[in-house]
Amino acid sequence: GYRVSLQGNFFGHNHTYMTFPEYNPRKHIKLDPPLNIQSNATASKCQIWWSVWNVPWYLAEILQCELQYKEYSMPWEVALNKTLPSSLPQVEIEATELRSGTAYAARVRCKVSENENSYHSQWSEWSQTTVFQRADVPKVSEMILNTKMMQFLFIPLSFGTLLYLFWNCRLSSRYCCFLTLGQKASPASTFPRQLLSFNHSIVCTMGILR
Repeated sequence: GYRVSLQGNFFGHNHTYMTFPEYNPRKHIKLDPPLNIQSNATASKCQIWWSVWNVPWYLAEILQCELQYKEYSMPWEVALNKTLPSSLPQVEIEATELRSGTAYAARVRCKVSENENSYHSQWSEWSQTTVFQRADVPKVSEMILNTKMMQFLFIPLSFGTLLYLFWNCRLSSRYCCFLTLGQKASPASTFPRQLLSFNHSIVCTMGILR
């Protein structure tokens, strides 16, 4: 340790004052604030990262960082604080913690971990802020649901249309057998009429699905 004293000339006399009889620089550390804080927000999470400056390597491994974020229009007094579990200069915020369409501001500060006995420090000043906004969640699930619904509806409607045409053809065949004009009805003469009916039914079915 060190001994810190203050010397001065007061009223024509030299005086020495003992300020810190036992001063250990390792126990009185204040780091510089983090730099270059950036963010990238998606529909599922927000990633925030930064860099530490002028920190020795043996302290960089035992840093403890704290993230603070809030809605952009709100004061910092109501911000949420999150103590990070590791010394890595990055953190992720889950989308469930953010409101869609709302802008947020975040900042970070660091100090030596409280679990470290060899060093002790106070919090650094807060870094500059980064602003981010959660992306809107695409409505893919609704599109998939609508597509499956159309598929389930198309199958029974198509089956019903084919059953109707089959029954209609049987009735037409029976009717042709009882014709008394002496001419047999040709299947070719009734086929275009049934084809037209089938096309009309398919068009109606597709119109309902749309």
